[in-house]
Amino acid sequence: MTAVSTSNRARIILAALVLILGAFWAGARFAPRQPTSVEAVPLGASDAKSVEQRDRALTDDESINVRIYRQASPAVANILTKTTEYDFFMDPVPVEGAGSGFVIDARGYILTNFHVVEGAQSIEVVLGDQSRYPAKFIGADQRNDVALVKIEPKGNHLVVLSLGDSTSLQVGQKVLAIGNPFGFQSTLTTGVVSALGRTVQTSQTTFIDEAIQTDAAINRGNSGGPLINTHGEVIGINSAIYTPTGTTAGIGFAIPINTAKNIANDLITDGRVHRAFLGVETLPVNGWLSEALDLPVKEGLLVERATKGGPAAAAGIRGGDRVAQAGMRRIYIGGDVIVAIDSQKIAGQFDVNVLLNRKRPGDTVTVTLYRGGKKMDVPVKLGERTS
Repeated sequence: MTAVSTSNRARIILAALVLILGAFWAGARFAPRQPTSVEAVPLGASDAKSVEQRDRALTDDESINVRIYRQASPAVANILTKTTEYDFFMDPVPVEGAGSGFVIDARGYILTNFHVVEGAQSIEVVLGDQSRYPAKFIGADQRNDVALVKIEPKGNHLVVLSLGDSTSLQVGQKVLAIGNPFGFQSTLTTGVVSALGRTVQTSQTTFIDEAIQTDAAINRGNSGGPLINTHGEVIGINSAIYTPTGTTAGIGFAIPINTAKNIANDLITDGRVHRAFLGVETLPVNGWLSEALDLPVKEGLLVERATKGGPAAAAGIRGGDRVAQAGMRRIYIGGDVIVAIDSQKIAGQFDVNVLLNRKRPGDTVTVTLYRGGKKMDVPVKLGERTS
């Protein structure tokens, strides 16, 4: 595990190899472990009549748990996937996987993690009432590990979860997670918001920005399920855990629901995710490079190229104007050195990715850079990434 400070709020970046949840970042690659003999016990008529009486015996905290579970569990989906892989002899091998999701729209839209449905050739959804539906992959934002699938209700009434506001959360708030750990459908666990504002790196190109850390028990199969507040509103999508053993260690991370709402809205309305674009190819500045090129800073991003016609080039940011040999690589030197964007320190491309993840095409950012020995601020109107 590595930890790097990337903002004034001391966000923590954790190594991808220990941040694996649900299908362990391979969604459809691992089948859930199924118990050999577990039977559902039907609720008898006499038991149903005594529900009100049993409710009266609950503590206030238990009442919250029971109420939220009753309201939300019908909308929580068990997402089953099938794909085909090939063994050493190139023979096809069917692979099944499972994760969680939840209904956000009566038309049948369901949010989940991208890694739950990645590469799936078929997707089936089982809702809390055990109704089964084939599902269609609508789209995803791989960087944020959010995907949207859709079922056709065919006249059936779907329970829909309300989406809350993840920016209003406070450390210490009670939260509830519902999902399908190890194939046990509609499992409830509870905990609190343990920390906020962390940036959790899950691979070289993916991360959970502004992650919600919780101690609610989350295990393989919970990926894509909702993290819910005591008002019954979804405030996050359970996505990753820190685990030395492969099972929960009391440190789980959820994608803020505000991030997922923007992605879902883009996919439903436009069929694609609108991603901000700066338009530069860069090289991280380190000690030896700074000395070799006599740069005014020891940390930042050297602009090798500014994409022709792109936002940075249009704002006057300059790429390299000559070529140098750095080990086995030819690099372009002489360009601007970016050290901050909107007053946030930039030490590498990951910092840029995190910042742009919070922006929308058309937003204007202030890029702080050095040109030779001169420090300057350059306003840049962000474009939209087309691929």
